[in-house]
Amino acid sequence: MWSMFIVPDEEIRTVNTSAGVHQTSGGLEGLLGSRGGGRKCRNRTHSSSGDGISESQEGKIKLTLFMAVTGIMLTVLGVGTEFWVELKPSKSFYNNQTCLAAHYGLWKCCTKTFWVSDMDPKQEICGPLHSQGESNCTFFKFYTTGENIVLFQKTPEKDLTVASAMLAIISLFLMVMGTICIIMAVSKGVQFFLKPAAACFILSGVLIFLCLIVFHQSVLSFLASDQSIPLHHEMSWSVTCVGCAGALVIVAGVLFLVLALPYSPWKKCLPKKNSDI
Repeated sequence: MWSMFIVPDEEIRTVNTSAGVHQTSGGLEGLLGSRGGGRKCRNRTHSSSGDGISESQEGKIKLTLFMAVTGIMLTVLGVGTEFWVELKPSKSFYNNQTCLAAHYGLWKCCTKTFWVSDMDPKQEICGPLHSQGESNCTFFKFYTTGENIVLFQKTPEKDLTVASAMLAIISLFLMVMGTICIIMAVSKGVQFFLKPAAACFILSGVLIFLCLIVFHQSVLSFLASDQSIPLHHEMSWSVTCVGCAGALVIVAGVLFLVLALPYSPWKKCLPKKNSDI
């Protein structure tokens, strides 16, 4: 009967040991849980403070970067080609059998000879340039030797042409710098790089439009250098590419600047209405 009330020492030690193990494991779990909760709390605080980039914001940044890269590709295409302006004299200027037309850009000038018999009899000017003909291209020498080119007894204003080329190169450099800033912002997950990227893209777009204005002035000075040969001139597709590129990078820069703000401008301008009635 006394054995029912007397517990051996070994059983007491076993019970105490298991209880201690449960208390220790419970304490460790509580400690790890508190540390994990602290990490989660710090992560929430970090993301809410505006220093990090959320997943939705990262998607918007990548989409805007695609727009900017499209503008960069159009800029490279326009700057690297020589179809900035087309010059077309009368088809009877050269002789009665052939006529000569020309087009040039920032770096190179090309002339093209057409057969008058292949053109429309009602057409008064030489061309169009996409027709078949013998083409001859040469690079501008005023970048190297300083020698100017003579075309239809006219000479282009080399200072304005060089200035427009320099503006285009600086604009491309700023586009590349803006792209590098966006790549760093996405890879590091930091919004700080969005503001310098926005500044680079907006400034590059402004310089692109300044480049177009300066080049147009150089064309006007080229036409005014000699009035003996009347020329029909028109800006070609390279200028269209560069103009579209300038608009794209400016819009991309503005969007990057909006994404860099610590608050959403849409929520500020268009606050949500309370749906509870």
